[in-house]
Amino acid sequence: MNQIVLLSVLLFISSVTLAQSDRINGYWMTEDDQSQVEIYTDNTGTVHGKIIWLDEPYEEDGTPKLDDENPERALRSQPILGLDVIEGFTYDASNQEWIGGTIYDPESGRTYNAYMRLEDRNTLRLRGYVMGMRFLGRTTYWNRASGPRE
Repeated sequence: MNQIVLLSVLLFISSVTLAQSDRINGYWMTEDDQSQVEIYTDNTGTVHGKIIWLDEPYEEDGTPKLDDENPERALRSQPILGLDVIEGFTYDASNQEWIGGTIYDPESGRTYNAYMRLEDRNTLRLRGYVMGMRFLGRTTYWNRASGPRE
């Protein structure tokens, strides 16, 4: 009997944690309103995000804007639209934040360690930092969008 109660409690806790971790999923406008990122959880429970909309997706000549600042020369020809910019986050229930991931800035070509936290249902606080030190970084706030922009 005690094993059934324990198993029930563990299943309840894990389902609550999973529900909490999925709260971040959705569409987010970046702080400058220049792009929209779709954040999603893959089948392993890891959180990712990709750029799904850009205010200016094309160069003056009509070609798509490319990831030309990427430090990997072979990746400089990929379009920014559709680019994965958030990788590898997992939910830390004790601190109510997503940790262990990175965020890529296509404007600079730099990748930062980062963590994310919901300030409220519609405001995402994202902090990128260097050298494993959270105090050496920059914070940005993204706003939830009701759906993908067109």
